[in-house]
Amino acid sequence: MAFHPNLDPGLAAALADIPLPAADFSTASFDDLPDIRLQIAAMRAAMAPAVDERVTIEDRRIPGPEGAPDVRVRIYREAGREGVLPGLYWIHGGGMIIGEPEMDDARLASYVLEVGCVAVSVDYRLAPENPHPAPVEDCYAGLVWTAKNAAELGIDPDRIAVGGISAGGGLAAGTVLLARDRGGPAVAFQLLVCPMLDDRNITASSREFTEAIVWSRANNEFGWKALLGDRAGTDDVPPYAAPARATDLSGLPPAYIDVGELEVFRDECAEYALRLTAAGVSTEFHLYPGAFHGFDGLIPTAPLSRRAAAERIAVLNRALNTPK
Repeated sequence: MAFHPNLDPGLAAALADIPLPAADFSTASFDDLPDIRLQIAAMRAAMAPAVDERVTIEDRRIPGPEGAPDVRVRIYREAGREGVLPGLYWIHGGGMIIGEPEMDDARLASYVLEVGCVAVSVDYRLAPENPHPAPVEDCYAGLVWTAKNAAELGIDPDRIAVGGISAGGGLAAGTVLLARDRGGPAVAFQLLVCPMLDDRNITASSREFTEAIVWSRANNEFGWKALLGDRAGTDDVPPYAAPARATDLSGLPPAYIDVGELEVFRDECAEYALRLTAAGVSTEFHLYPGAFHGFDGLIPTAPLSRRAAAERIAVLNRALNTPK
């Protein structure tokens, strides 16, 4: 495929030397997903950066939503670090249909070391086998468990941020909405990295990127269809599934949102940031020029990727480690 003329030069140079993601759902069916998941997981494992040995990783199974299976969470700590630390509750990406916590091991290890926090990542059920509300309810159950067990985890319950990337960013926003509407747990901050927020696909950027390096319009439609079925794009979609649908954004914790210039989610993220601000929620928004969806994960060594990663760490430090 021909690259967009606005593509960042550092990203463009690196793309010439790496295999592009193989996920193309334009002609796929839901029956193809098990094989696609295996292929993508194998590719990610082969390309995964090493995790800093100073970080310990522990898997646990915790109670899921009422009447649902237990949920796996993955807990990241700096070995030997003591005291009560802030917490980051994290939700992985994957278009609602693929992915697992392991894909963010290196990212969360860096947050643990650079922010001085304990991170908890949730392995939520995937669509279409588990449509809405299963994924967001799993995420909410994991947040409830994290807050309830904060003392044992070494987490300050007043300094818990909820974050996620792509579909995980959308689920993070939905989880924060649930926490507000259900009266807790308290969330100090929300970190939404290129979040998947709107099933309607009606923005200019959602129409523009019929071809994309990572996540095209067809892929996006496939993911939303898996999560919502025939409800996708109709008036029968709750805000906990697609947070852009929320009519009331007041009373939410401060937010950071970033997104690339060259991706489907660009405009829905910008609009969500502006609506949060209009609702009285302190919000920081970054639009990275020449960046495609998930650019920093695919090419972490590019200058623009390093800049984005450093900015997120600075934001988390400011939100979780600045005396109130």
